[in-house]
Amino acid sequence: MATPRVLSGIQPTADSFHLGNLLGAVRQWVGMQETHEAFWFIADLHAITVGPTPAELRRRTRVSAAQLFAVGIDPERSTLFVQSHVREHSELTWVLSCNTGMGEAARMTQFKDKAARSGENSAGVGLFTYPILQAADILLYQADQVPVGADQKQHIELTRELARRFNTRYGPTFTVPEPYILQEVERIADLQDPSAKMSKSSSSPQGILDVLDEPGSLRKKIMRAVTDTGSEVVADPENKPGVTNLLRIQSALTGTPVPDLEARYAGEGYGTFKKEVAQVITDAFAPIRERTEKLLADEAELDRMLDVGARRASAVARETMEVVRDRLGFLPRR
Repeated sequence: MATPRVLSGIQPTADSFHLGNLLGAVRQWVGMQETHEAFWFIADLHAITVGPTPAELRRRTRVSAAQLFAVGIDPERSTLFVQSHVREHSELTWVLSCNTGMGEAARMTQFKDKAARSGENSAGVGLFTYPILQAADILLYQADQVPVGADQKQHIELTRELARRFNTRYGPTFTVPEPYILQEVERIADLQDPSAKMSKSSSSPQGILDVLDEPGSLRKKIMRAVTDTGSEVVADPENKPGVTNLLRIQSALTGTPVPDLEARYAGEGYGTFKKEVAQVITDAFAPIRERTEKLLADEAELDRMLDVGARRASAVARETMEVVRDRLGFLPRR
């Protein structure tokens, strides 16, 4: 049986991944290298929908790549590349756009949510067509599986529909991908607002645990994290959301079940508990930060590693687009 091919990407929209990125996706990608033919990319084409400056985009693209390598993405076992280095992403997006209904695109919840925040009249067309670019990302590499969280299943369904539609109209061309539902990770909440998800777009700086934060900053954030009335260290999402969040973080990083942590801290106050959570986090992030800094110190070597990935990815993308152009009836260039 052939090894299934898997593909996913992450946007370079911040100067560091945060704990939610690490647990929800990146750490699981590392494990998938063992069982899949893996393609991972830095989604810089997607990132320009939020308008970064050129300097920010270049820096964050390298920082994102360095962190992925630092966490454990192995260039010998995975293909890691920058999306814009493979021109076929944009070409296939146009082709798929011509096979997508306006109603289909308008129903995508991500567009509706982001347009509501920014104002529908100010939302760019790129935000509207974002799911079509996402479909092109997947179909270009004939991916069998796409790692997603439960909240992203709608986009995979659109990708599957576009693949089936093209195959019906023009002949067998695309693999119809299946969602690979990532292991459910307990929701990591904002340290200052435990009712909200930890997120770069909505959390305050003090509410986020950035992987590249200095140890002192991480400790301060944990010690200042919102806790709850009483002093018992127990998980109670309704009455003790702050403590519950810290227990979930410690459990996720150590592999210790929450009930075992509750037993360990029986009779202890929040001070001891927070100090130990802070230590767990700094211990987990330190080697990632050190490896990332080392990679960023030699930009030429980092760019070379990304070029190797782009060459591999481009070979697959070119093959797919040759078939697509022929199916559509485009006159071949002599």
